[in-house]
Amino acid sequence: MKFFIDTADVKEIRELSATGLLDGVTTNPSLIKKSGRKINEVIEEICKIVPGPVSAEVTATTFEEMIKEAEVLKKIADNVTIKVPLTWDGLKACKTLRDKNIMVNVTLCFSSSQALLAAKSGANFISPFVGRLDDIATDGMNLISEIKKIYSNYNNLNTEILVASVRHPRHVIEAAKIGADVVTLPPNILKQLASHPLTDKGLDAFLKDWKETGQKIG
Repeated sequence: MKFFIDTADVKEIRELSATGLLDGVTTNPSLIKKSGRKINEVIEEICKIVPGPVSAEVTATTFEEMIKEAEVLKKIADNVTIKVPLTWDGLKACKTLRDKNIMVNVTLCFSSSQALLAAKSGANFISPFVGRLDDIATDGMNLISEIKKIYSNYNNLNTEILVASVRHPRHVIEAAKIGADVVTLPPNILKQLASHPLTDKGLDAFLKDWKETGQKIG
């Protein structure tokens, strides 16, 4: 499974990239706003830190304008992936961009039928929002299972399932069990994956015993 980080905070990206755990980055207009910086500057800096796919989202809602914005964003760096919404215009834009060999992440997916359309349009990634489905009392992870089953039925569908709107570590584990290709998660959730109270307890015990020996290494 690949780990993408869902943030436009360059400091956090640089810190997490140093661990070797990051395979890519996703951003959106809200995250760009939170960064307080120009989108071109942020995306360019991120692309220099992370060699994998970096999703930059168009803000246009019509096909023609999406293509115009995509052309601007794609010039920033070779590893920019264009993010488009799962609308009819977004699907048209996806097909056009893929015909130009430009990587596309289709976002705001909430049903398996939408995911099937995105795959048929040639999307590199489909981003189902599991947390937002959970918010309306729907099982978000069930959607991941459905998409995985549908995609596995057809050898010509090569779209990767990118689990988005991840709210807690359990989402990550369930996505891995299902066989999702990618999860994109906030920095704090990625860090939580390494945490366990028994790890902390065991380390404290080892350090206490070691201190009592009076020894030093080196």
